[in-house]
Amino acid sequence: MKSKIPAILIFSRLIIGFVIISLSLLKIENYQIIAVVLLSIGLLTDIFDGIIARHLHISTQKLRRLDSTVDQIFFVSVGVATYIQCPIFFETNAYKIAILAGSEVLIYLVSFLKFRKEVATHSIGAKIWTLLLFGTLIQVILQCQSIVLFNLCFWIGLLTRAEIIAILLILKTWTNDVPSVFHSIQLRKGKTIKRNKIFNG
Repeated sequence: MKSKIPAILIFSRLIIGFVIISLSLLKIENYQIIAVVLLSIGLLTDIFDGIIARHLHISTQKLRRLDSTVDQIFFVSVGVATYIQCPIFFETNAYKIAILAGSEVLIYLVSFLKFRKEVATHSIGAKIWTLLLFGTLIQVILQCQSIVLFNLCFWIGLLTRAEIIAILLILKTWTNDVPSVFHSIQLRKGKTIKRNKIFNG
């Protein structure tokens, strides 16, 4: 049963994303608070699925790929739900949001074209950006606006997307859990890299 916990956490995040969209469409009372709570739970499942998998020594490529794919669906779901509630914010920042979305699509294109697999680098920079995205989404959900935090999220997002693309281009073979460009260079040279036992297996 323990071995199923990471997968359960991953799929629960998928369900949470769809629930948030449904609640947004229904325009229920106290939606903002409920959405923030669900978003927070979703982030916690994202943090602990990998930690638990590594602790149980079941952190496989298949599981890490699934984790990355569900992460995308989850945050897109929250984004859609937030758009339903706060369309003006998205219209005002459409240009930057489109650039971020485009950079994310580019990552997947590079990964599929080079390795025929989706990306699952789980870099440190990407983890930091996820926290910024989390904070930005909370602010938009609660206030339907975000200036400083959103702009920080935008620029850090571009930098971390660029780093992931660089990692993919440097790697000779598809590899999951590559903390940074430096580590991808080490892997390309055939060296063993040191990963954080908690965050990168």
